[in-house]
Formats: sequence, structure tokens, C-alpha cells
Amino acid sequence: MTEVRVPTLGESVTEATVATWFKKPGDAVAVDEMLCELETDKVTVEVPAPAAGVMGEIIAAEGDTVGVDALLATIVAGDGAAAAPAPAAEAAPAAAPAAAGGDSVDVMVPTLGESVTEATVSTWFKAVGDTVAQDEMLCELETDKVSVEVPAPAAGVLAEITAPEGTTVDATAKLAVISSSGAVAAAAPAAAPAAAPAAAGKDVENAPSANKLMAEKGIDPANVQGSGRDGRIMKEDVLKAAIAPAPAAAPAPAAAPRAPSAAEDAAREERVKMTRLRQTIARRLKDAQNTAAILTTYNEVDMTEAMALRKQYKDEFEKKHGVRLGFMSFFTKACCHALKEVPEVNAEIDGTDIVYKNYVHMGIAAGTPQGLVVPVIRDADKMSFAEIEKAIGEKGRRARDGKLSMAEMQGGTFTISNGGVYGSLMSSPILNPPQSGILGMHKIQDRPMVINGEIKIRPMMYLALSYDHRIVDGKGAVTFLVRVKEALEDPRRLLMDL
Repeated sequence: MTEVRVPTLGESVTEATVATWFKKPGDAVAVDEMLCELETDKVTVEVPAPAAGVMGEIIAAEGDTVGVDALLATIVAGDGAAAAPAPAAEAAPAAAPAAAGGDSVDVMVPTLGESVTEATVSTWFKAVGDTVAQDEMLCELETDKVSVEVPAPAAGVLAEITAPEGTTVDATAKLAVISSSGAVAAAAPAAAPAAAPAAAGKDVENAPSANKLMAEKGIDPANVQGSGRDGRIMKEDVLKAAIAPAPAAAPAPAAAPRAPSAAEDAAREERVKMTRLRQTIARRLKDAQNTAAILTTYNEVDMTEAMALRKQYKDEFEKKHGVRLGFMSFFTKACCHALKEVPEVNAEIDGTDIVYKNYVHMGIAAGTPQGLVVPVIRDADKMSFAEIEKAIGEKGRRARDGKLSMAEMQGGTFTISNGGVYGSLMSSPILNPPQSGILGMHKIQDRPMVINGEIKIRPMMYLALSYDHRIVDGKGAVTFLVRVKEALEDPRRLLMDL
């Protein structure tokens, strides 16, 4: 008998939580095959099999907290190993091709980016037994910052999924196995019986949670409109279908209406685990509030001159540079000029030191379906209007497609957030640590203004500068915002470096 114990977890880490067991008692295991996964405060640790044999007793169940060198499970070797693999293979025929040798290809976690060590499997687009083409998308992973698509490394049949939806995997983990011979196709129904009804009439596999809920409520998948990718049915689609008939089925008795019970309310609720990106956003925003002394100062800018200049040159600009002239390049240029005059807004606190940045790496906040991300335009202070517009357009497309790397979102010294594209009239942005300043842009709206004693209708925008009061004084913050206002109300100042 071989003991499976907790490996070394890292410096100063003394305990971990058993997150997932990938084997159960009686399963055949090979040397170095992953048995379970442990989670610590910092990293996820895989526990490989120290010897081949049959999985014996599991000592530490999922959710248990264990210390370094604690006993996790046992592996039975010798005679037990020879007798047990056959029943185990019958219980999981889909795994057979993985052991067959030359006709199987492992699907591994792709490169996640610098400093990213783990990801969560968010969605499988193929089920065991499905035919896949080379480079066809198999699943999607979520990291703290970006979504990563995993293509098929070879054509064949999906023989085994080793990391189901919701599993946290490290950068070297195996996700699935593809059989190039296609022999697993006949065994697919046994491997995923619950998925068969949901897949009827279409080639897209529904979310497992949706299949389970449809089975519980007796809902025909044909009566559910899928809102996921390629018509995939998600859990919320099933919930909508379940409550849709309710209004028509209630011809209101004469008695007084009854207040819904807590159980009825719970049946109409949905609990969804936060994505890793959303968890990171929540943690970083709260850390900013807990660490920095955030204060916001406001001003307003008359966009008449900037709009007129853009209108006058936008066609020539696009013809020459191949990119549209937007307002973000005006604001980026204006902020770069203001940061030179008020350098503390472009600095950061490191312990008891202030680090002044003699460059501007401009963060441009971008909303994506997964959440807010902030790609960084490096050395924006040295760029022309055209270079800035091209960089913003390219970063924005990569952000929406989930293609940004971690390196593209690190190192920013100041951030611009444009809530105006969503209709926001005024807001107080939160700092993006460790930066000391963030400018909030808002909706351009015609308002009556007094100009030289006369009331004129002007296109106005509120500006908001949130800053870290530990390093930026009120005078510096107001000066910065006034300089941005002056540059936008008279864009010629940008050319004169005023």
C-alpha cells in the first residue's frame, strides 16, 4: 500500500483545502496521474499519484483543510492492482482511448500569460463523444483578467473531459483527451447520459446546470430559447421558461391575493458563482477604498471647440491615417500635458517613498461582457493623435474579444474612464491601484450657459478626477483638472504645449 500525502505547499504556507478529487476508490491510477487538487491562499496545487495501482481509501474529503505532509489517500498495489483495472474500465469506457497510446491527443491548458498560474473552466462547447475538427473551439477558460479559448489540437472524437466546468486548473493541467481513431463514439451515450436529451435537434451542448434543471422540472429543451453561444441553453433560460406560463395560468380568484412564501421567492432566484474576473474586480476596488484616501473633484468642459475641430478634420484624418478621429485622443493628450505640470497625479506610493513616473502609460478603461478591464497604452505622452486612436481601437477590440494578455493590462500610471458612452452624466470613479489618479469622462449634453452675459446653448461635459489625497493635495488636483479643461476648450493649446 502506498500513501498519498500533501506535498510541500510553498514558503510560509502551512495548510490547504482539498478542492477536487479526480479519482474515487476502486479507480485505476497510473504513476504521476493527477489524483486531486489542493487550494491554498495563493496557488492551486496538483497531487500526482506516487505509484501505479488502484485507488484505495480517501482520507481527506473535498472541503477538508489539511496540513503539510497530511495523509490524503492510499493506493493499493500488487494483486489488487491487477484485478481492479477491468471493472474500472467498464465503469468509464470513455477513458479507454486515453490509455490506448498512439491514437489519443491530450488537450492541455494553453499559455495564460505572464504571472497567471491558474484558470477556471467556464464553458465546454463539446461533450464526450462529439466529433471535433482541428482548431475547433472546445472550451473557454477564465482567468483573473481575460477569457482564453482552447482549440482542438487535432481532429477526432472527444474521448474524455478531465476538467469539467467550474474546475480550477493550473497552467500545465490536462483538460481533455481527443481520440484520433474515433473509437470512443459508440461509448459516448454511456459517458454522458444526461446530455443526450438536451442535445436533440442541435449540435450545441447545453450547460450542465440547465440540463439538470430541465430534468428536475420536466421541461422539454425544445421549449426553451437558448441565450448562450450558438443557441446554447443556460440555466437562466430554463428559469425563464419555468416561470413564463405563470401569469396566464392565474385567472385570479375572488379571495385576497396571498403573499408569496420564502420558498416561492427562492424558486424564482438564481445563485451564480462569481467569475474569477468579477472576483478580482471586487477585491481590487475594495482594496483601493481601504488603502487610498480617495477624494473626487469636479469641473465641466465646454466641448464646442473640440467638436468643431473634430468635425473639420475627421474625414481627412481618417483618409490619411485609416482610423477615425474620436474624443479619446483629445482627452489623452490633454491629460498627458496636465500630468507634466502636476506630476504627483502620475506618481504612486511605495511604502514611505513616492515614485514619480517620467512617462505616461495611460490606462483606458473598457467595458466587456466579462467585466471592466483596463488595457494600457504605453508611452502615450510620446504618441500622435493618430497613434493614440489606433492604439485605443486595437486594445478595445482585443478587450471585447477577450484576447488581452496580462502584460497589456499592467504598468499603467494614470487611467481614463469614459462612462459617457453608457449615458452617465456624473460619477465618481474609483482609483486603479497603485495609481494616484483617474479621470472620469461623461455624457456630452447641451445645456444653457452664460457666455459674455448672454445665455447660449453649449455642449457640456462634467469631468471628475478621483485622486489619492495622501500624495495629491487639493490644489494639485484642481490644477490638473483645470489644465485638462483649458486644453479641451482651446485644443490649440495642445499644439503650443501650453
